[in-house]
Amino acid sequence: MSDIKNLEQRILRALDRISRNVDAVRAAPVQQQTPPPAQDTSDLRAQLDAERAKNAQLTERVNAVRQRQESSFTSLERRLARMTEQLDLQSLEMLRLKKANTKLIEANRQLRDGHEAMVIEPSAINRSLLAELEALRAERAADMVEMEDVLGELKPLIATGDDHA
Repeated sequence: MSDIKNLEQRILRALDRISRNVDAVRAAPVQQQTPPPAQDTSDLRAQLDAERAKNAQLTERVNAVRQRQESSFTSLERRLARMTEQLDLQSLEMLRLKKANTKLIEANRQLRDGHEAMVIEPSAINRSLLAELEALRAERAADMVEMEDVLGELKPLIATGDDHA
């Protein structure tokens, strides 16, 4: 019980101190803040305008960089599409070359077998010559595709050289 009375007395004393402090704050004169002088305001406005100008310049630079990146990206996409197409053409020509070489190998095997048997059929000679001709055509087509690739890469360099001349 004595603890409760002791706590009550402590609370009452704390409330009295709070009350006195509140009265002291009410009695104190209110201090008004004075606005900054006009010169400080004009300096701040000048600094703000300078920062806005810098911000505008940075925004322009960012937009210019973004446009360069977009044009570079578009250029790279076109180049990738062209190279993919060239790779597809090369793959088709290589497949054709592989088939022609397979026929040529088979025709040469038949010629060897006929030679060993001492009986060479004219149709085997014809098949061998046709297979060889087809292999040569496939090889030429593969070379043409490769040359087109090289020329496709050289054309932009040649055009750039003409611009500088």
